[in-house]
Amino acid sequence: MARLSGQHIPRKRFGQHFLTDKALIGAIVDLIDPQPGETLVEIGPGLGAMTLPLLERHKPLTVIELDRDLAARLRKRGDVEVIESDVLKVDFHELAVVKGAKLRVVGNLPYNISTPILFHLLDAVDDVVDQHFMLQKEVVDRMAAGPGGKDYGRLSVMLQWRYDIESVLDVPPEAFDPPPRVDSAIVRMLPLKTPPALDPALLGALVASAFSQRRKLLRHSLGHWLAERGYSGHFDLQRRAEEVPVDEFVALALEVPPQK
Repeated sequence: MARLSGQHIPRKRFGQHFLTDKALIGAIVDLIDPQPGETLVEIGPGLGAMTLPLLERHKPLTVIELDRDLAARLRKRGDVEVIESDVLKVDFHELAVVKGAKLRVVGNLPYNISTPILFHLLDAVDDVVDQHFMLQKEVVDRMAAGPGGKDYGRLSVMLQWRYDIESVLDVPPEAFDPPPRVDSAIVRMLPLKTPPALDPALLGALVASAFSQRRKLLRHSLGHWLAERGYSGHFDLQRRAEEVPVDEFVALALEVPPQK
């Protein structure tokens, strides 16, 4: 699984850490399990550690790469469609429309902007089959966390109301060049088939309010937010935000009156 030809110095401002462990790369590609006819999109292909093995099992492949030097190298292959762009500026809904199919999205996400990327993709969740990402293990733990622990928070709720999330593989620092200072993990994200029909912005505001003072009871934070919204229902505010399951936050969001 050779790298793309030529030497490339990792750029700190892009959060570049290149995966080099061949056995792990093979395991990751097996987890993705690309099939003929699917529309596969890779975010941040870098030196092609996953790109090349993916191409051995699936063509064509679309990649999104911000680094112009790496984008130029990938274009030379001829079997890769390169979108040279900041991933946060890519319209994944439009990409799915152009491809005429839902997307399977994969990638080793830059750790410095991984959460913004996850929220950006949330806007296009209806256009996605699944997502497999390598992320900082701490972030994956927060994404997949259930209520009752310190890892459970706003990120957990805002992703789990739309995805089934599973941490599927741990990746140690020594699998990268240069090695990051944190452990990594592969997360699998499957969009829920029948999500509740609610306003994501309203849920986001509700959850942000709930976790704004996570050590205090909800009556000190969410209680004020609900009162301002004119909510007159029954919701147990004698709990901390981390004790409330995702489905209860969603049910509450469905009951909150719309702003006038």
